Amino acid sequence: MAQRRLHGLQRVLGVNALSSTAYGNVGSSIYYALGLVASYALGLTPLVFLITGAFFFCTAATYAEATSMFPEAGGSSSFARRAFNEFWSFLAGWGQMLNYVITVAISAFFLPHYLGGVIDPLEFLRRSPGDIAFGVVVIALLSALNVRGIRESAGVNVVLAVVDFLTQLLLVAVGAVLVLSPETLVDNIDLGVAPAWPDFLLAIPIGMIAYTGIETISNMAEEARDERTTLPAAIGRVRVAVFAIYFTLPFVALSALPVTRGPDGDLATKLGLPEEDGGFAGDPILGVVRALDLGPLQGAAEVYVGLLAATILLVATNAGIIGVSRLVYSMGIHRQLPDRLRQVHPRHGTPWIGIAVFGAVACLALVPGQATFLASMYAFGAMLSFSVAHLAVIRLRLVEPERERPYRGPGNVTIGGRDLPLFALVGLLGTGLAFVVVTVLNLDVALAGAVWLAAGIAVYVGYRRRQGLDLTSTVKVAIPRPATEREAEYESILVAFEDGHYDPEVIGTAVKLAARRRRGIHVLVTVTVPNSSPITAAMPEQERRAQEIIERAKIAGGRRVSGHVEKVRAGQAGRLIVDEARAMRAAAIVMPLPPRRGGALFGPTLGTVLAERPCRVIIESAPDPAGARRATRARQAEKA
Repeated sequence: MAQRRLHGLQRVLGVNALSSTAYGNVGSSIYYALGLVASYALGLTPLVFLITGAFFFCTAATYAEATSMFPEAGGSSSFARRAFNEFWSFLAGWGQMLNYVITVAISAFFLPHYLGGVIDPLEFLRRSPGDIAFGVVVIALLSALNVRGIRESAGVNVVLAVVDFLTQLLLVAVGAVLVLSPETLVDNIDLGVAPAWPDFLLAIPIGMIAYTGIETISNMAEEARDERTTLPAAIGRVRVAVFAIYFTLPFVALSALPVTRGPDGDLATKLGLPEEDGGFAGDPILGVVRALDLGPLQGAAEVYVGLLAATILLVATNAGIIGVSRLVYSMGIHRQLPDRLRQVHPRHGTPWIGIAVFGAVACLALVPGQATFLASMYAFGAMLSFSVAHLAVIRLRLVEPERERPYRGPGNVTIGGRDLPLFALVGLLGTGLAFVVVTVLNLDVALAGAVWLAAGIAVYVGYRRRQGLDLTSTVKVAIPRPATEREAEYESILVAFEDGHYDPEVIGTAVKLAARRRRGIHVLVTVTVPNSSPITAAMPEQERRAQEIIERAKIAGGRRVSGHVEKVRAGQAGRLIVDEARAMRAAAIVMPLPPRRGGALFGPTLGTVLAERPCRVIIESAPDPAGARRATRARQAEKA
C-alpha cells in the first residue's frame, strides 16, 4: 500500500536515488566550472580543485551529521534554526536562494554553448547575444512548465547521473592514455605569474561552485527512507564520485589544452579563453574531447558529449527552478517571506508567484552575459550558506552535547572538556576565508552581494514587523490538515458487493482512492446459493444482476475496472472476500455498509472481513434518505 501525505514528503528514497540525484546536480557544474577556474588559475587549476576538494570533504561531513540529526528539508537554513534562531535561518535560506537563482542562470547560459559547439546551424549560440537570448528563453519556458507542476523523474535523473559519471570516467581514462603529460603540467606553472596570486586566490571560491550540490541531499531529507543511515551513506557516495572526477579530470584537461603565450604576450589556456579568441570557456569539456584526437570516433564523441552536456545542464536549470519553488514555499511557511510569494496556483498547486519572481531575477542575472560574475555570485551565496552550516554544527556540539547523533563526522577534538568537530572548524575556516576573498578581491561581487543581502533583510524585517513578530522566534503557518494524517493511495483495490446490491458511492470512493496513479480496481460480486441447491446451480436472474453491477462499475471507473461473479453459500461471502483480497494482493477493500438489522451493526459478511482483514478496509456508508427526511421534519417542528 502506497501512502501520500498531503502536507509533507514521502520517505521513499534510498541511497541510490539520493546519491544519484545529488551527483546529477554536482556533476553538471564540471561543464562550466573547469573553464571558469582555468581562466583564473591556469596551470594551478588541478591544485585549486584539490584544495576545494578538501574543504568539500569537511562540508560534506557537516551536512551528514546535521542532516542525520534533523532529517528535514531546508539544509543550512534548517540547521541554523535549530542552532541559533529564525533570523540566522533566514540568512542561510536567503543565501540558498541566491545559489538556486545563479544555478538557473549559469546552467542556462552554458547550455547553448554546448549545443552550438556540435550542431553547425546553431553555432551562433556560442556567442553573445545568441547565448543570452537562448538562455532567457530556456528559463522562461521551464518556469512556465514548473508553474504547471512539472516534476523531475527520479528514474531519468538516476540514468543521466550514471551515464554522465561513466562518460567523465571514460574521458579521464582515455585522456590519461592519449594526452596526460606530467612534463606539460609542470611547464604550465609559473608561480606568481601564471597565475598571479590574486587570481589564484579568486579561483578557490570559484572552484567551490563545483561542490555546492551537496545541499541537494539535505533538501531531500524528508523523502529519505531510513534517513539516519541513508543520508550519511548517500553523502559519502557523492563525495567519492566527486573526488574521482574533480581530482583527475583537470590534470587531463591541462595536458590536452596547456598554458601557452598568446599573440599579445599573455599566458592563457584555451580552457579559459572565450570562443571568439579560439578558446572553449563556454564548453570546456567539449574542448578537452576535441583535443584528444580520437580518429574515426572523433565526430561521434564530440556530438555525444555536447548533447549529454546540454541535457545535463537543462536538467540542472530545471532543478534550480524546482529548488526555488520548494525553498520559497518553505521560507513562506516559516514566516520569512511574504505570503504572496508562497501563494500556490489555484489550479496547478505550485507557488507560481515565487517561481515567476525568482525566474525573472535569474533572467536579469543572465542578461549581462558575464559568466565569471555569475560564478563569483554563486560562490558568494554558497560560502555564506556553508559557513552558517559549519557554525550550526559547532554550536550544537556546545549547547546540545547529549543529543543523539546517528552520524558523527570524522575528526573530533576535546577542548576544555567539550567535544568539538574538527571537520566543521576546518570547513568554517575554508568557506569563511573563501567568502572574504570573493568579496574583497571582487568589488562588483561585494556590491551585488551586499544589495542582495540588504534587500532580503529589508523584506524579512518589514514582513515580520507587519505580522507583529519579532526577528528571532520561529513561527510556522498553520496548514489545514485532513481529518486523518495521511490520505491513502492504494496500489490495487477490491470492491465487494453482495447479491445484486449495487452502491455507486462505493465505486466513487474506490475511484478517488486510486485516482492519482490509475491503479486497478477489481469488483467481486457474490451470489448466495441456497443450501438445497448445488453450488454450481444455474441462477440466471441473480447472475444477470451481478454482471450488470460489474458493467455499471466499469462505466463509472473506466478501463481500470475489472470484475467477476462468485457463487457462495450463506455466511461464506466474508471469507471469500478475504481470500480474494489475499490472492490479488489488494491494498484496500471497499464495501458498502449493509442495512442495520437487529443489534448487528456490520452484518456477518462485513464482520468477517473486518475480523480477518489482510489489508485496509474502507466502509462506505450511504446516507439514509428516509432518516434524513425525518431529521428535517423534526428540526422544522422545533422551529415552529
